[in-house]
Amino acid sequence: MHQLLLLRHAKSAQDDPTLPDHARPLNARGRDAAAAMRMVFRSLGLAPDVVLVSSALRTRQTLAALEPWDDTPIVEPLDQLYLAPAERMLTVLRQVAETVRSVLVIGHNPGMHDLALLLKNGHAPGAHAHALADGFPTAALAEFSVPGPWAELGPGQARLMRFLRPRDLPLHP
Repeated sequence: MHQLLLLRHAKSAQDDPTLPDHARPLNARGRDAAAAMRMVFRSLGLAPDVVLVSSALRTRQTLAALEPWDDTPIVEPLDQLYLAPAERMLTVLRQVAETVRSVLVIGHNPGMHDLALLLKNGHAPGAHAHALADGFPTAALAEFSVPGPWAELGPGQARLMRFLRPRDLPLHP
């Protein structure tokens, strides 16, 4: 049994029109939301073995906000995850070594939302499934249980365990 964590990057700054999209940093709200998600990771004992992160600044800053980890994961910044559609992210996940128990992917929408909907089977807890159906906002986290091999991951082959948005947290920033 594997664990797949999908985390959309936290809210980024959009106030500098001269800044390329790839170089946009987190804004204050994003930094607060990422810090809140760090507390979620700690309280739920979520500790990935591998982190696959888009090479964009905002995704790397979201990852930095989750640190330090109790057990440092292997971190792989990947250009191919930048604004990646669901199928490209799925291709990347199918290449994960079978010995890896837990993977965290930090990426972008709409691909992140599309991937979560693609993977989800029909056995998700109602509230989490409804929240996911409504969208995948910045700094949201979807946790999946994956019963089969990474190489065979596909549509409907993961169970949504939880879906958390920063606004769902008790100390919403």
